[in-house]
Amino acid sequence: MSAALPQNPSRRSVLKGIGMAALAAGPLSACAFGSSDQPSTGGSTGEKSNTNPFGVVANAPLEIVIFKGGLGDAYATDVHEPLYKKAFPQAEIKHVPTQQIAQTLQPRFAGGNVPDMISNAGSDMMDNGALQSEGQLLDLSPLFAAPAIGGTGTVRDTLLPGVVEAGLIGDKPYLLKYIYTVYGLWYDSALFKAKGWEPAKDFAEFDALLGKIKAAGLQPYAYAGKNASYYQYWMIAISAAQIGGNQVLIDMDNLKEGVWTSDPVRKAAEAWASIGKKYLDPANEGLTHTEVQTAQNQGKIGFYPSGSWLENEQKEQTPAAFQYALAPTPSVTSSDKLPFGAVRAAAGESYIVPSKAKNSAGGLEYLRIMLSKDGARGFTEKTGNITVVKGAADGLKLSPGAQSSNDALNKAGDNIITYNLFEDWYKEFETELRSKTNALMFGRITADQFCKDVQAKADAVKADSSITKQNRTS
Repeated sequence: MSAALPQNPSRRSVLKGIGMAALAAGPLSACAFGSSDQPSTGGSTGEKSNTNPFGVVANAPLEIVIFKGGLGDAYATDVHEPLYKKAFPQAEIKHVPTQQIAQTLQPRFAGGNVPDMISNAGSDMMDNGALQSEGQLLDLSPLFAAPAIGGTGTVRDTLLPGVVEAGLIGDKPYLLKYIYTVYGLWYDSALFKAKGWEPAKDFAEFDALLGKIKAAGLQPYAYAGKNASYYQYWMIAISAAQIGGNQVLIDMDNLKEGVWTSDPVRKAAEAWASIGKKYLDPANEGLTHTEVQTAQNQGKIGFYPSGSWLENEQKEQTPAAFQYALAPTPSVTSSDKLPFGAVRAAAGESYIVPSKAKNSAGGLEYLRIMLSKDGARGFTEKTGNITVVKGAADGLKLSPGAQSSNDALNKAGDNIITYNLFEDWYKEFETELRSKTNALMFGRITADQFCKDVQAKADAVKADSSITKQNRTS
């Protein structure tokens, strides 16, 4: 979920645009997939076979929209699209890169003219829950049940555990979560080695280390308040899960009453608010992610919270001597349920196929190609990020950041903190959480007020009958 420009449409604004089309065309939710158990694809389909399980018409045009953020778009233009073209030489592929997904595509959904596959990511991503509730997303169950390319078994058999579940909305997989992302505190290991600094294991050590970094003339800790405040609420959620266990995040996703005012969340908010008070530069609230990240590459910032796409996103700005490394989030208390070294890691970055696409069969096949060994391996080579396909990166020489992420996963073992799905399910709530995170970190509200305000918003979303509710069990 790499950051983009700061347009953040609420769930209602997305629904407004989509709803106009619904009023004109009838209730989408009633006719999106037909009446069969397996969802129908939009547009024409040809003869189905083991090598063409969705019946892609060989000369049907294919339109792909790619969020061009931290991952760039070369993985699409240089790997996945050529693989599709090899399978269907007569097909014309239209490639659309953008950082403004919702701004670009909301009018098209409202007008019924949608692409065939979309990388729905960044801070201007569309609300997946709203799209699904309006019948605009194709159920990807046939994708995961289809034969794997170049192997035996199904596509699902080739994936890491939990990948299909990460894309559920309700009880069906409408999202392909493609990247296995690791989250934490990023730093320049070359700089730290030269200074004799070691990442901290708990917040007392973290405070002391940040003091040393500040004394050396650097900003000790920074994040971009203008468009990437969600990077910081991730850190609060990770700390809360360390204190109270992964059930805290499950309760957040399920809008459980009182979770945001619970002791683990309050303690996590207090710990991070103290870091903000002592070490954040107020000017960072008005900066974008690229501005802050580039300042770190210039040796001006110690720690920066992000996901493992960061290294690739900054490759053009990163000096040769800079060595990205990932530090796990420090423990908050001596009685944390999860040990130091626990990391948040999960399948991330959503790829979707619109149910009303002219060539949704082609969209499904494109995703199947992405999930092939060649498609996944090529993606890692282009982006430095590991995919959800088992063993696809085996034997590849990894970059320092990717290697550090892999090492952190190996050290974490079973102590993996799982994803916050409310980002996909309840965009209106997530947008409010960003605002409150900035208010907390830049000292405008206390940790208690943060917890009360966020819980109030979660309660309001839960009480809103117009919002489809989701449930996560693990």
